[in-house]
Order: sequence, then C-alpha cells, then structure tokens
Amino acid sequence: MAIDINHEINRLLHFAKQHGMITREDRYYAANCLLDVLQVDEYVPEDDLMEMEEDLPTAAPILRNMLEYASSKGLIENTNEQRDIFDTRIMDCVMPRPSEVIRRWNSDYARSPKAATDEFYKFSIASNYIRKDRIDKNIVWQTATPYGDLDVTINLSKPEKDPRDIAAAKQQAQTSYPKCLLCRENEGYVGRIGHPARKTHRLIPLRLSGHRWFMQYSPYTYYNEHCIVLNRKHVPMKVSKRSFENLLDFVTILPHYFLGSNADLPIVGGSILTHDHYQGGRYTFAMAKAPVEKTYAFKDFPNVKVGRVKWPMSTLRLTGEDRDELTDLADKILKKWRGYSDESAGILAETDGTPHNTITPIARRKGEGYELDLVLRNNRTTPEYPLGIFHPHAEVHHIKKENIGLIEVMGLAVLPARLKSEMAQVAEELVKGTEDISGIPEIAKHAAWYQTVQKKYPGLTKENVNKVLQEEIGQVFLQVLTHAGVYKRNAQGMEAFDRFVAAVQEA
Repeated sequence: MAIDINHEINRLLHFAKQHGMITREDRYYAANCLLDVLQVDEYVPEDDLMEMEEDLPTAAPILRNMLEYASSKGLIENTNEQRDIFDTRIMDCVMPRPSEVIRRWNSDYARSPKAATDEFYKFSIASNYIRKDRIDKNIVWQTATPYGDLDVTINLSKPEKDPRDIAAAKQQAQTSYPKCLLCRENEGYVGRIGHPARKTHRLIPLRLSGHRWFMQYSPYTYYNEHCIVLNRKHVPMKVSKRSFENLLDFVTILPHYFLGSNADLPIVGGSILTHDHYQGGRYTFAMAKAPVEKTYAFKDFPNVKVGRVKWPMSTLRLTGEDRDELTDLADKILKKWRGYSDESAGILAETDGTPHNTITPIARRKGEGYELDLVLRNNRTTPEYPLGIFHPHAEVHHIKKENIGLIEVMGLAVLPARLKSEMAQVAEELVKGTEDISGIPEIAKHAAWYQTVQKKYPGLTKENVNKVLQEEIGQVFLQVLTHAGVYKRNAQGMEAFDRFVAAVQEA
C-alpha cells in the first residue's frame, strides 16, 4: 500500500504539537525540515491538523510509515541501524533545541523536582529517544525469594545486528567522535553504523560537588525513569570519596530518585568503564527494601547508623542526616576495603600489583535523611574460576554469564534475548516429557538445569510450564547474586564479614 507522505507529515506535526515539542508558529518551519529530510517537493497543510482526534502515546506508528516511504524511495537501505539513524533525523525536525529543553526543566523544577523529571521523562518518550514501543516487548516478571521479590527481564528491546550494517561499517570512514556512547558530544549526533543516532538526545546540566555533570534517560530503560548521570569529561570510572559526595548531591537535587555507581574494576564493573557515570531513577528495588540484620557502632561517627543488610551480596548500609559524616565514613570503609585481604574468605586485595577490591555504592533519601549502601566487590580470578571467583559460576552461565553490575546488584536480572526462543523450546520438551535435551543443539546448554526442573515439577502442561520456567530462572538469578557475594551467607562468611567491619572500626 502506497504511503501518503503528506498525511504522515501532518500527523507528525500534530503529534509534536500535542506533546509540546512545537507550537502552531513552528508548523511550516518543521514541515519544511521534514520535506528536506524526506526529499519531498511540497507540503499541503490539512486544515483539520490541529483538530485531529488521534492521540498517540509515541510517534512510532507514524515513523514506521515514514520509514517505509523512505525505503521505497531508496532514501535508506531497510536495515535496523539505517532505519534508526533516519527516524531520528525525522524526529529532529520537530525537536526543541537543547537550550529550550533546559529552560523547560528549570521552569518545571521551580514547581517541584518531581514535576521536572515527570515532564522530561514524558518528553523523552514522545521524542522517541526512549524507544518505548521496543521496551514494551521485554518479558518481565518477579520471583519471590528469602531476600524479597527479585526483578527479571529478558531484554528484547535492542535490535539485532543486520549483516548489511556490519558490512557497511567496514566501508565507512573510521572516527573516534564521539569518544564513547556516554560523551556529552552525543547530544544531537546524527549517528553512524556502529554508533547509535542521537539527534533526539537531550541532556540536563547538573552541578555535583561543584563540577559539571549531565543527566539523561537511558534509551532502553530497564526500570521506571532509568536515568544516566555522566561526567562532562571523558574520564575513567573511579569510585572515591568524590563519588559519595556526587551521589548524595544528586539525591538532594532529586530526592525522589536513587543514584548508584558501577564498580570501577573489570569483571565487577559495568559495561562502560572508560567514562565516569552513574545510574539512577524512580524505582524501588528489592535491595532497597531489604532489612538491616545486624548493626555496628563507629565511635568517630555518632550520627551515622551502620548495619549489615540481609542481601545475597555483602552490603553495609549507612544512614543519617549529616552528609559529611556519611561521606567520611563511606570513604574510610572504601579505603580499608581497597587494601583488605582475608585468605580464609578467598579475598586478596591485590595480585602482583593488580588491585581486586572496590565498592558499588547506591544512594537514596529516607525522609530528611540519607541512605548509602556500600556493596563490597572483589574481581580476583583463579584457574577454577577464570571469569571471577565472585562472578556467576559456570553452572549458571546458561542463563546469565555477563558481569554483575549495579542493576543486577540491586536485584534486577537483565537477561539476553536468546532466552525467549530457548525457553520456548525448553518448555515444549518439558511438556512432551523428553528425558534428555543434550542432543538438541539450540538448548543443549540447559540440559543439566532441565533435568533438575523436570524432577522438581513432574507432569508439566502447556498451561503451567512458562510460569514454572520463570520461577526457576528467578531462582538461578538468586544463585548468581550469591556467587557474586564476597562473604557467603553462612556462619563462616558472616564471621569474616564481621572481621572486616572490626578492622574498619579499629582503623
């Protein structure tokens, strides 16, 4: 069916006005920008443009039609990356400039911090920067555990690589601009094969510890209002006293958000260690709900409550209203942990000069006070555990092999898209009663786990098999977190944890 591109232009202009991206006065300017991008010769206004009843939550349906038109006219090759680059060029025609977005943020913030984030988040969805139509495809559920309800998501939102895009990437000129996906220079960047388009990207400037930082939302949000806070400079991740100051500054500015940092070492860190950044948002993870099971006193910090959190990963929780005391105690714990070894627990501070100990910190508000969780991390490897002693072990790699970063630490498993088709096939074999799947190449990796599930749940049916698999995947994620905990949750592990705390108290 032929696309009426003039009508689609009118639809997009109407959508942009509905969502506050343009005004009536911007109509012809924006239309002419669209004519240029779509290589259309003329624009005919539809008189009822402003009275259209269509009320779309995102522009995705309009953009799909425009992309079909562009593909049919040879303006783009119909690949995932080329479509993404082109649809951001289309949306850029109706986008406000960064200065206008910042002006609106400041105006909304004057009403309340929540008003500012509400409006900026809605804008980021309307602009298609947050690709909500894809995020909605993710498979999400919760699994009850002794540590609370863990969140699990099978991530289907990121499109797969197209061989044509891979080939095109080899032909294009090589450039290091922007230096990485987090650099401030991404704002408005057209994109290229291998580097996503950011024409619709907008940043909110912040002052953290007197330095320039920026806040954005993640284009593929893993939880509600998933934001990223990035350093103005392209400098490596570094967890330090300044990190604690920055996190507490942020939750002072936006008290309804949390903010945390990935660790700053390979294996226990996040996916991007080359650019200092944090992740936060408006969501309460199981970790935040986990209780303190044991308290400790620090004589030089009378205004800070300290406790061991009932959580699979070894966590100290600092609570108080005095930010300076919180920061100083967190820094003392970090410095002690950096150089701390306990061979009986498998913890060595360094090997041949290579450091192993660091911390994953998370800050949040508690009324007028502050809460700072410090998760102890160690990235040492051995021949038995070449990917990391405190990393998912081999028996769970069929479900989760990747690093355990900040998001997983807090209780959200981000699992690979492959699991959707693999679990469908596993479910089919369970219902059929197949005894051994090790001979089925696509799901052979799940064979040992499959037999455990089969014994635990005999006689599975089409009606209950998917729920059972979700439950068991959630329990595997609990195992993953247990593997990543430096102090195991047994008598010996808790005694070792207490020895570390005592070492900090005595320092």
